[in-house]
Amino acid sequence: MTTPRLGLAALTVLDTAPIPQIDLAERHGFDTIGIRLLPAAPGTTAYPVHQDRRALADLRRRLDDSSVTLFDIEIIRLAADFDVNAFEPMLAAGAELGAKAVLVGGDDPDRARLTDSYARLAQACAAHGLVASLEFMPWTAVPDARAAIDIVSHADGPARSVLIDALHVDRSATTLDDLAAIPRDWLHYAQLCDGRMPRPTDDAELIRQAREERLPAREGGIDLAGIWATLPADLPVSIELPNEPRRRAVGTDAWLEHLVSTARDTVDSVGAEQLSAH
Repeated sequence: MTTPRLGLAALTVLDTAPIPQIDLAERHGFDTIGIRLLPAAPGTTAYPVHQDRRALADLRRRLDDSSVTLFDIEIIRLAADFDVNAFEPMLAAGAELGAKAVLVGGDDPDRARLTDSYARLAQACAAHGLVASLEFMPWTAVPDARAAIDIVSHADGPARSVLIDALHVDRSATTLDDLAAIPRDWLHYAQLCDGRMPRPTDDAELIRQAREERLPAREGGIDLAGIWATLPADLPVSIELPNEPRRRAVGTDAWLEHLVSTARDTVDSVGAEQLSAH
């Protein structure tokens, strides 16, 4: 049975700088990390090593010495004033560090302009050997998988990519059939977490839970087995699971051990069911 690579997403330990994050990943059995180079919202935490050659070189040396690799960098938001050239230093740094993917959010309410911006970003990412993983989120201009598929389908080249986050699948109009309809070569990784029920009904609470109060696998009500059964068995998994009250209560090491254990159990059980079905 194929065991997918497991990643420690930036948001899970966002107070931890990239080099100490590698230490955590090594200690708890993660294969990869993701780092946040640009903030998700103004004033929030990020580590812009692409703006500091010394910091970038230090991080590259640390990765070179580790079995842990960098998988994704984040986050590029496609707003109305998107200028692909402004992100060139970030893409170049990601390539230098060995990243595979760039996490992309869509904010521009003009769908045609957003689609054009994504196509230009995908072209720039391809030039650096990266994929532009467009993440659908219900409060954004890319609210569900169908919207993401439509936008990505208008781009050309090898960088086309849709990022599946289990929380956003559950909180959006996305169906399992929608996930199954995503071309396999557009899938490069998926983010794993669980979530509280009942589902929030307003954007403010959707955002708060997504950024602050996700749950370990099988501790909420998301159909993780159904979601993962639609995905390739070897698709890399990123644990994106911010929950500071829980992390502080038990300590970071115990928390990450729990997240790895529950994620592995969930993904492996789906893989075993798929294997037995054949």
